[in-house]
Amino acid sequence: MERIHWVRHRWQQLVATESGRGRYSAPAALPTKSSPVLHNTQQLTGKRRTVIARHGPYQHEYHSISKGCQGNGIRTTKYSLLSFIPMNLFQQFHRVANLYFLFLVMLNWIPVVEAFQKEITMIPLVVVLIVIAIKDALEDYRRYRFDQKVNNNIATVYSGKQQMYVDQCWQDVHVGDFVRLSCNEIIPADMLLLYSSDPHGVCYIETANLDGETNLKQRQVVRDLPQQGSELTPENFHSYIECENPNNDLSRFRGYMEYPSKARVGLHNNNLLLRSCTIRNTETVIGIVVYAGHETKAMKNNSGPRYKRSKLERRLNVDVLWSVVLLVIMCLTAAIGHGLWLRNQKEASFLIPDTTSPALSGFYLFWTMIIVLQVLIPISLYVSIEIVKLGQIFFIQNDIDFYNEYLDSRIQCRALNITEDLGQIQYVFSDKTGTLTENKMVFRRCTIAGVEYPHEENARRLEVYEQEEDEAKGRSHTLKSRASAKSLSCKSLSCNRSSVSLHTLTGHSEGEGEESPSPILPRHSAFSSPMEKDVVPDPLLVQKLNCLSSPLFLLRDASMELTYIVDFFMALAICNTVVVSSPNQPRHVVQVPEVSCTPLKSLEDIKMLFQRFGLPRFSTLSPPHTTKSPRSFTRRLFARGKAASFTPSPSPTPTKRGTEPDGEPNLEASILSIKPGLDGAPGEDGDQGYEEEGEHGSWKGEEDKMLHLNPGAWSGLENSNGAQGPPGEPRADELIYEAESPDEAALVHMARAYRCTLQGRSLERLLVELPGMGSMAVRLLHILPFDSTRKRMSVVVRHPLTNQVVVYTKGADSVIMDLAESPKGAEQSDGRQGHIREQTQKHLDNYAREGLRTLCIAKKVLEEEEYEVWLKRQAFAETSIENREELLLESAQRLETNLTLLGATGIVDRLQEEVPETIEALQRAGVKVWVLTGDKQETAINIACACKLLRSTDQLLTANCGSKEACKALLLELRAEVESGEAAEGTSGFTLVVDGRTLDFALQEDLKGDFLELSRRCRAVICCRSTPLQKSQVVRLVRDQLRVMTLAIGDGANDVSMIQVADVGIGISGQEGMQAVMSSDFAISRFKHLRKLLLVHGHWCYTRLANMILYFFYKNVMYVNLLFWYQFFCGFSGSVMTNSWVLIFFNLLFTSAPPLLYGILDKDVSADTLIKLPELYKSGQYSKAYLPSTFWLTMLDALYQSLVCFFVPYLAYAGSDVDMLSFGSPINASALLIILLHQVIESHTLTWLHALVLVGSALFYFSFTLVFSVVCVTCSPPTNPLGVDKLQMSQPLFYGVCALTTVLALLPRFLFHALRNSISPSDTLKAALMDQFNPDDYCRKMQRWNQTQAQSKARGLVINVEDSDIKIPDFILPKELKECSAATGSVLS
Repeated sequence: MERIHWVRHRWQQLVATESGRGRYSAPAALPTKSSPVLHNTQQLTGKRRTVIARHGPYQHEYHSISKGCQGNGIRTTKYSLLSFIPMNLFQQFHRVANLYFLFLVMLNWIPVVEAFQKEITMIPLVVVLIVIAIKDALEDYRRYRFDQKVNNNIATVYSGKQQMYVDQCWQDVHVGDFVRLSCNEIIPADMLLLYSSDPHGVCYIETANLDGETNLKQRQVVRDLPQQGSELTPENFHSYIECENPNNDLSRFRGYMEYPSKARVGLHNNNLLLRSCTIRNTETVIGIVVYAGHETKAMKNNSGPRYKRSKLERRLNVDVLWSVVLLVIMCLTAAIGHGLWLRNQKEASFLIPDTTSPALSGFYLFWTMIIVLQVLIPISLYVSIEIVKLGQIFFIQNDIDFYNEYLDSRIQCRALNITEDLGQIQYVFSDKTGTLTENKMVFRRCTIAGVEYPHEENARRLEVYEQEEDEAKGRSHTLKSRASAKSLSCKSLSCNRSSVSLHTLTGHSEGEGEESPSPILPRHSAFSSPMEKDVVPDPLLVQKLNCLSSPLFLLRDASMELTYIVDFFMALAICNTVVVSSPNQPRHVVQVPEVSCTPLKSLEDIKMLFQRFGLPRFSTLSPPHTTKSPRSFTRRLFARGKAASFTPSPSPTPTKRGTEPDGEPNLEASILSIKPGLDGAPGEDGDQGYEEEGEHGSWKGEEDKMLHLNPGAWSGLENSNGAQGPPGEPRADELIYEAESPDEAALVHMARAYRCTLQGRSLERLLVELPGMGSMAVRLLHILPFDSTRKRMSVVVRHPLTNQVVVYTKGADSVIMDLAESPKGAEQSDGRQGHIREQTQKHLDNYAREGLRTLCIAKKVLEEEEYEVWLKRQAFAETSIENREELLLESAQRLETNLTLLGATGIVDRLQEEVPETIEALQRAGVKVWVLTGDKQETAINIACACKLLRSTDQLLTANCGSKEACKALLLELRAEVESGEAAEGTSGFTLVVDGRTLDFALQEDLKGDFLELSRRCRAVICCRSTPLQKSQVVRLVRDQLRVMTLAIGDGANDVSMIQVADVGIGISGQEGMQAVMSSDFAISRFKHLRKLLLVHGHWCYTRLANMILYFFYKNVMYVNLLFWYQFFCGFSGSVMTNSWVLIFFNLLFTSAPPLLYGILDKDVSADTLIKLPELYKSGQYSKAYLPSTFWLTMLDALYQSLVCFFVPYLAYAGSDVDMLSFGSPINASALLIILLHQVIESHTLTWLHALVLVGSALFYFSFTLVFSVVCVTCSPPTNPLGVDKLQMSQPLFYGVCALTTVLALLPRFLFHALRNSISPSDTLKAALMDQFNPDDYCRKMQRWNQTQAQSKARGLVINVEDSDIKIPDFILPKELKECSAATGSVLS
């Protein structure tokens, strides 16, 4: 039935009498039965959503159609009052450690294996569960308050009962409801735009709550609605909507709307208003809800904090398994010993007669010992690690060095459990644009028709701005943050309704940052700083444009080049998605007036027009030989044309000289309509003449003449870009451009500098002002947006002068140059186009060597028949639901062929501050830095040199291949070259540069091994022309094959894939929105912050956490062994020499706080020293703080200390009459002192806070045991601790035993540290010693360190530290520091 319905629908479209073709008209061709489109259509059952009006004519069908759709209420909480306890317990017992201790609690309830009181065994597990439950409850309550605040927001929704729009809460909105919104209101659900108060059916939204971008986005009403232009009433809404099921793709929406006439109109992303966006610039919009609540795209992208498993945590899990093995061995030993002991003591009088066999008793004792020695598996370790990481994140987020005053932003830690991975990074993969550079695109120079315009004055202007910015950054005054300006400018003064607070959707408190708009605030928009806007025109280009009002324009070559120039600027002005705003009314869009024109359709009309005016024909190459009057007439004509609106009449009437008929602007139109291949092109000898005239073409000999033509016509242009128009017209400099990318803004500002100004934009028209022509309305037919596959964007317009369909394209030079071919039938222009391509390529190479970003500009004129054929395919692609992206891509690629190359632009993107220093520090730290960029190879190399990624002594290896076989051969050749270079002495290093095509080959299965081996041996790798997919593939290849820690950093949506693949992903909150930030683990505002984040905080977090974990294992093993040694003296019966309360609380309370402080505040080296000596970072890369050998040495030390702690009191009390608990009292006290003082030895930082916690833990233990021994009578059956500890602490022997035991236990570790630090100190120790010097001594020692180490490349160098010769093992020598800090000291964030 679906196939029949589809075929019937297509047949109705074919026989329809309406012949008008809109942008979304259906194709006129009926696909065959085997058509792949038809085949895909048949497979869509169950993959679509049908939406009808809830209170419309089909409301009786509403419930059956929409029963599977969710409501608009959101719930981000995990629990309810009834489900909190069971669900929280269920989630907590997903942890293996909690399940293990639950098993022990249940095991202790079995009488034959019971070790302690049943209640006591539950205490550790209950305490941990309660603490985590309280934390989860507080977090969930915060989410509940946020949900209530959002759900209770008010929206105006159509009510079927009251037949009018009424206020309802967001949570009461349903799919199919009609919602009316006003300016500055936040969209409550994903809605299809059906009505806009804008006469052109346009709505503007701000997506800051989704992607952080504050510039306006344009949305449009669905095409060809029956009630177009009037407010919709749901009762008369007979259409139904079929769209794709809910998904999280913010940039895609596919579907169609079927009208009562059975005509279908395709639905696109620009018809959809997304939840949490804000209406701007539009007084009223009406939409129908298609996705609500958790089905909206915003909610489907709301993933919350990211959770990853760190490398250290994976190592921890392995050691926990070793602890389990150790526990099993100890329990087996005790079980076997108990069985043997019972077998040898069968006739002992002190044994209670029992029928249980020794083997079964040993089996029971095995489980009893599991309970007794349970502390060996640290239940509190996982909780402690979470607390420590939260503390580390707190100090990272509050580090003042990460604060960006200009953006009013600080670092964001979005992943809560991989802070230690920051200290183990071995590879950094970085984007270039916006990451290493400012992403403030400033026009620098251009080439048009093969002629280069250097814009030298513009270059000097940029130097002045850079100097002023550097001076401003050095000042101490506080700058007003850009973020504040953005937030204040988000409210339109032209709309009366107030905006719902954005904090409603971001979760901020009500009192945070609420400011009211002020009419005197300066207007701000993205990419609109003075450096970006104030372009200084090139004099030569100004002179050529001046000749629009000169008879020299009648020269064929001159007119041809000027045609290229005008088309070039036309493309810059309209080939974009820029929204034009006005500063006196923020966010007020300049509208496009209706301008009617009757175009000139042929060159013959132009010739006839010139004959009527007595002007020469275009066919002559000679200068005009007319009298003075025609020349003055032409001058006056073009001078008037600059300030006048262009409204040509159908038939110009000849008049007397000196008069100006209505048809005069048509002369202007005729001049601009010349194109290659027609009579206005050069003659047969035009090619040769053009090539012989040099780079500047036919203008070379006419420059002097041009200097005297129409003087002062462009005087205002040369001084500023704000052209003064006639009264009543808005000045050019009163326009504000809202661009989606800095490239677009830079090019539009550049065109505006030459008075080629984009003045307004609507759904179907663009208002453009051209020099000498005034304002013209350009009909916009199609926009083919930029994508990473095509690497270009195009607009299809109806030319206002010739009425021809013209395609203007801009994109990457690697793509446009391949598509730029001579038009068919234009044989005479082949030479010109070849010359233009050749010269343009030379200029592009020069731009790339200067580090400029390049874009090529091209055009194509379509014949009406060609356009009609393409339009049918395009319309079919736009109305498709499945495979729409593929069909649209194919359609765009079919159109963008045989382009006429117009020219290219060079845009400068400055390096961010301290990027070279950051990359140099990372390389000194042993981190390999790779740059993955989509820019040209020459541009990437230039930037690599500027940021010191590529040194002058490096040998550059380039890999540019056209086939897989050539790639394989080249990789082997380069690998052999690198290996031979490594064997030779004096080689500094190799840097590999790979282009995108070669990277495709290298990433294939049979070549990626060779590529990886080659790149691994290189000091740095630069991947040019790489796509987002290639970036992620490179990161995954290095991470998985080399098994190294990787970090990816980027700022744009094209970096999201590699950020998510890397072990640590870092997003930069820059000029391209927040897509990278939302996908990252950490978010910073500048690349330079990576230096301190890794070298300082990464080093600290890793060493702190590694040492804390080792300390936890040490103290648990040490204490558990005390219980194990006692089994040898109690017949392996599972008895313990201490009361069960002290046993349980020993790890849970008495020794739990010091490790937390150790993991949060310990600092082995100061921040200043870590920054100055990046080589210290290498210890974390190779996990030197937590090696398997380190773990087992710690276990052996714990074993030794337990032996001392047990047998010294045993020997001291041997032969006495002390009971079991009296014997255990000095053992417990000694163990506590040993464990606390052991941390003192291991700590690198000791402050009053450390002393307070350590002394407090000891006092807490002694206070608890004293009070317990005084008041406890029957609280620990079957033993009775009453008075035991009180008696012991009153005897001098107790303190003597504790002191001797502590000294003997810690003496080996103390001596080991003393000898190692004296004979073979670590690099971190030597760096820490320098922190203790006064500033003068520190500077002297630092200089000596660097000078001495820089003179030798061999390991084992002997240097002088503190006047004693010390051998430095395994230390890679740093370079000499250029300067030394005048003051040092510990810096704790």
